[in-house]
Amino acid sequence: MLEKFQRYPLTFGPTPIEKLERLSRHLGGKVEIYAKRDDCNSGLAFGGNKIRKLEYIIPDAIAAGADTLVTIGGVQSNHTRQVAAVAAKLGMKCRLVQEAWVPFADAVYDRVGNILMSRLMGAEIELVDDGFDIGIRESWQRALAEVEARGGKPYAIPAGASVHRLGGLGYVGFAEEVRAQEAAAGIRFDNIVVCTVTGSTHAGMLVGFARDGRQRHVIGIDASFTPARTRAQVLEIARNTAELVELGQEITDDDVVLIEDYAHPAYGVPSEETNAAIRLCARLEGMMTDPVYEGKSMQGLIDLVARDHFPAGSKVLYAHLGGVPAINAYSYLYRNG
Repeated sequence: MLEKFQRYPLTFGPTPIEKLERLSRHLGGKVEIYAKRDDCNSGLAFGGNKIRKLEYIIPDAIAAGADTLVTIGGVQSNHTRQVAAVAAKLGMKCRLVQEAWVPFADAVYDRVGNILMSRLMGAEIELVDDGFDIGIRESWQRALAEVEARGGKPYAIPAGASVHRLGGLGYVGFAEEVRAQEAAAGIRFDNIVVCTVTGSTHAGMLVGFARDGRQRHVIGIDASFTPARTRAQVLEIARNTAELVELGQEITDDDVVLIEDYAHPAYGVPSEETNAAIRLCARLEGMMTDPVYEGKSMQGLIDLVARDHFPAGSKVLYAHLGGVPAINAYSYLYRNG
């Protein structure tokens, strides 16, 4: 579905799929759990899901003659870190707006993890004291205007690269990659579990798996704590992406499966259940997840398996989207492991 689109290679290639044997056994052995490791997809500042999206966005930035990538996220945004890495790799400038999306008061929150790496990579960072919102932000639009006023040629990348017209393509590619890996291994995944916030990762997967009728088998675990807005954005991005790739079928509201039970108490703030899932996954599999995104989707996966949401014998693929560098900003929570 992606043959007609330009791609700028930023990843190592297809990401590995591993069976989580010990976690599967711990949860009763009725369901086989696998992880697709998009946290290991690139050498650019620890990689992650946004690198996969940026492969299809960067050709447009180059064609536009841009010299500065301008994007936005929270203080510990994985997305802004990955945009900063890509800008450094391409020899572009990077302007980041980092808003106070997370009500978390760790003393080092704005000095470690993702934002530390973005500073090391030379990004120009503006801290803005505004709260969480997945929509288009005035602070980001102002940053674009300021770069232009200084004589730069900015390229606009919205939060999570999500509402960019090409933002869903990377995870259409993820679905195609999974299909090829399934064929090679002689297996088929019954469900795919993914963390959902700004929406284009989930939306791209939905469109990609619609090709073989599995769109409703993509289970989004909401981590935004604003699920109505997130659901609407996933649907809009999925419809736009389906049209772009000429899917040939309608994406409906029922195609968006979003479970809302695990995002509490707030975006970016882990619950005790999230922390328990992070520890369990780390201690059984040596696989690290973070308190903002992957910890919550892992919590959701563990709970769904425990509640027999998946029929016995199911093969469930967990999409690991990266984000572990943010755990450094929550160091006090995990000071004793």
